[in-house]
Amino acid sequence: MHERAMHERAQHERAQHGTGMHEIGMHELMELEEEGALGWQERALCAQTDPEAFFPEKGGSTREAKKVCLSCDVRGDCLEYALSNDERFGIWGGLSERERRKLKKRAV
Repeated sequence: MHERAMHERAQHERAQHGTGMHEIGMHELMELEEEGALGWQERALCAQTDPEAFFPEKGGSTREAKKVCLSCDVRGDCLEYALSNDERFGIWGGLSERERRKLKKRAV
């Protein structure tokens, strides 16, 4: 969710400063590349729901978050991102941190 806020801030800054494609610097180019790689996050259903459901307290229920994930079109992209980036907290791609750890162990 933090990355989404950074993305929105970068978009806002570009809109405010009227940065056109011919004026893009290296930093902005890197941001654009990241946006393409992480564009799935904009389509994620979790971006439209309460983020706290995806980061429950220890021992808290993950049911609501997993229910959202079941109908999400980018669930696979989300899980792939979490596994590739060793996300240790929260529900990603419909799996808890413990479930992702087990999945990684089975893949080895």
